[in-house]
Amino acid sequence: MVCFPHAGGSATFFFPVAQALAPGLDVLAVQYPGRQDRRAETCLDDIHELADRVTEALLPWTDRPLALFGHSMGATVAYEVARNLERQGVAPLGLFASGRRAPSRQRDESVHLRDDEGLVAALKELSGTDAAVLGDEELLRMVLPAVRGDYKAVETYRHREGAELGCPVSVLVGDSDPVTSLEDAAAWAEHTTGPCEVEVFAGGGHFYLNSQAEQVLKVVERSVMTWAPVH
Repeated sequence: MVCFPHAGGSATFFFPVAQALAPGLDVLAVQYPGRQDRRAETCLDDIHELADRVTEALLPWTDRPLALFGHSMGATVAYEVARNLERQGVAPLGLFASGRRAPSRQRDESVHLRDDEGLVAALKELSGTDAAVLGDEELLRMVLPAVRGDYKAVETYRHREGAELGCPVSVLVGDSDPVTSLEDAAAWAEHTTGPCEVEVFAGGGHFYLNSQAEQVLKVVERSVMTWAPVH
């Protein structure tokens, strides 16, 4: 399973997922440019370009079944990667779209144009960034360029017409997510000719998967078992 982080997130966010799913599933996590071990690289602020780069990096792994899991911005990146793979004749097992409205559901947003204080306020509102980072000015200065680039990427993203997915899609969303309504989550069904199921997590905000990790992992395991080819 290939995991795609949220805006401002990094590959290490999915380390507990990799531990929990082993040895049944091998987990790869995408590290976007501009953070952690790739901090010296220029951030990519365009979803389509980012998806193209990730697709290229994933091609050596396509000799085995791949499921894609993306949270928030990562769900949009994963969707575009899945489209790229299918155009190249590689069918993913399926796509997990977590905490993100369907690609065709556009909204005017401009968080990336805020000053640093406004950007930090947005991070606090979604409760997805470590409180230790938010309280450390030096750490904040290090991560804010990547956060701003990610927000620009997702806020300027526009869905392009073309063939939609043929693989199944599993949509995961918290019932009190302030940025992803249940209606917008359900609209992912418009983006695949395969089956689409929506899993709603009660009492969960945008980062419902932090507090309800066990239930999320059960959905992942069940879905992958359903999608996986029987030998």
